[in-house]
Amino acid sequence: MRPAKLAIVGGGPSAFYVASRLLSLLPHGDPSSPFLRVHMFDRVWAPHGLVRYGVAPDHPEVKNCTHKFDAIALDPRFRFFGNVNIDCDGLLPAPSALSIPISSIFSNYTHVLFATGCPLPALHPAIPPSRYCIPAISFVHWYTRHPSKPFPPALDSFTHLTLIGNGNVSLDIARILLTNPSALEKYDLPEQVLDVLFRSAIKHVSIIGRRGPLQAAFTNKELRELMNLPEAAMVPIDPSVLALPDGTRLTRQQRRTLELLQQGSQKAYGTTPKSWSLEFYRSPTSLSPPSLASSTGMSQLTLAHTRVDPITGRAIHTGETSTLSTSVVVTSLGFRAEPTALFLDPSVNHLRTHAGRILSASGAVVPNVYASGWAANGAKGVLASTMMDAYAVADTILSDITPGKERIQSTAVSEYLSNEKSSGPILNPRPHPEDPPKEVAQGIEDGTVLQYGDWKAVDAEETRRGEIRGKERERMNWEDAKAFLASRRRV
Repeated sequence: MRPAKLAIVGGGPSAFYVASRLLSLLPHGDPSSPFLRVHMFDRVWAPHGLVRYGVAPDHPEVKNCTHKFDAIALDPRFRFFGNVNIDCDGLLPAPSALSIPISSIFSNYTHVLFATGCPLPALHPAIPPSRYCIPAISFVHWYTRHPSKPFPPALDSFTHLTLIGNGNVSLDIARILLTNPSALEKYDLPEQVLDVLFRSAIKHVSIIGRRGPLQAAFTNKELRELMNLPEAAMVPIDPSVLALPDGTRLTRQQRRTLELLQQGSQKAYGTTPKSWSLEFYRSPTSLSPPSLASSTGMSQLTLAHTRVDPITGRAIHTGETSTLSTSVVVTSLGFRAEPTALFLDPSVNHLRTHAGRILSASGAVVPNVYASGWAANGAKGVLASTMMDAYAVADTILSDITPGKERIQSTAVSEYLSNEKSSGPILNPRPHPEDPPKEVAQGIEDGTVLQYGDWKAVDAEETRRGEIRGKERERMNWEDAKAFLASRRRV
């Protein structure tokens, strides 16, 4: 049985769950366990992906999975390398990161897993990003202090914000904007973000959905949280919007959604300083910036009225339109893979896979190359489904590195790369058993590449700084973290 050395490209939940499953099924020190090393690479300096940079700050319980991730990192067979951008045409640039070619991964590992997620926002064709239209991911990256450093929104000059899309990300953004910032101070929100929220002039948030309440993407938990805000009330929904055609059969969740929408918010509309509305059966067709003669500075969002086709379930235009005045539009329509990503299937906007294995353009398996999570399945599911998918992919990897398993039809990596008009070596069947690529080793020496022990030191320091302020933590950016780690090395 040859030693296995797995590179995991990506450091989010899926990556950690795969590593956890593999290392737990092959216990360290068990003579029957094959030799295994797992090296994880993330293009940003801090691990945990969307758990750190996507979870709403007032949902700290969702981050409890990081305790499991910390336990994985204690296994001596595991190493994490943060701030390493694998340049395989499919990852977004990271200005502060060390960039290395994908060939360095292929030549140093026997197996490779892509757990790179879907890092780009899905955009609306009718309203591209502009000064008046912001992708939701930029907003989320702002309040989570993502290394991409998006500009803070000009909330002090906005009175009305419109969200396109009614999934949980939209409701997270609405809730953050409609909550008194003093109630958010105890959470994992950077001081710079709180300063902007305290200056916010937002009075109303509109949440637009192209279909009806039965097709809404939000969960009832998120809806209840919005309903129960003490300083923001929901505009009552026209009963005709909530009326159902005869014979409609509801799931338990749909029935509860309708009940919540019929009950309305805890505070009556008109009694609170802020308000919000759910606008169903509306689809944007254009966004006109404020005119020079405008005294309000409001953009004009044109909305086509829609209905749901009973056969296809898709939203179709009725021919009617209306216009909504708004300070800014935030589009929250999901996520997609980088269009030039290696192994991308453009028809589905994620990597070409079957049961966790990367496929060639002809449908044959590329040996010892895998994908998990959003990279393999698209941007869908929650942490629980991500974990189950990751475990299944880990089992597939395990079947390839342990003997006695049926062989599968495969295509050499070199042949695949040739077919895709790329270049690069095949995976190395006998790499150095312990060492990362030489560029990464040098990056560790230079202080550019962060390891998990470094992260835990930063984690403890963020928590300490937060405790001083009476909050969960005070986040560092890369410059802060690098300076802090350098100061520790000098002691």
